[in-house]
Amino acid sequence: MDTINTEQFWSLIDKAVKSSSGDKELKEKFLVNELTKLSLEEIMDFEMAFRKSILEADDFKVMAAQKIIEGYVSDDSYLYFRCWLIGQGKQVYQETLKNSDYLAHVVQKGESTDFESLLYVATAAYSRKTGKDEDETFPRDTAIGLGLDYDFGAAATKGTDWSEDELPKLLPNLWAKMN
Repeated sequence: MDTINTEQFWSLIDKAVKSSSGDKELKEKFLVNELTKLSLEEIMDFEMAFRKSILEADDFKVMAAQKIIEGYVSDDSYLYFRCWLIGQGKQVYQETLKNSDYLAHVVQKGESTDFESLLYVATAAYSRKTGKDEDETFPRDTAIGLGLDYDFGAAATKGTDWSEDELPKLLPNLWAKMN
């Protein structure tokens, strides 16, 4: 089920980044508007690519970056942080997955790294296009049915867990910038 391939997904995300000047609400509106122009299957595929990206970013080093930036990690904040990471665009996402210390070049101290609303763009577009309220035929439920669950059915976080005292050595540039 990949009629929107990964490149098309990232193209939409990158266009949203360029059109928004970093404003999350503008990114969200841009994506909903662009997705509404696509077929229902393509909206569904966007959700699948998005969820695959969330799952791919589930790594202890990404979590360590969030801990350094925000000072805490919870299940919800970690999910919203990965949404924020995706919402930064393909290059930032890919570089961060290679080396989470890359975020020292991206994030500013005190910047909000929560983009929860990105979770809902495919649902909003699907609802707008069908005129229906969300039900089990919508992208979210379909994705979960296909095993793309970032909550209860998710695989274990990748990589090696860390303790707080290891953070300065694990991500030294990010640590120096945020502390």
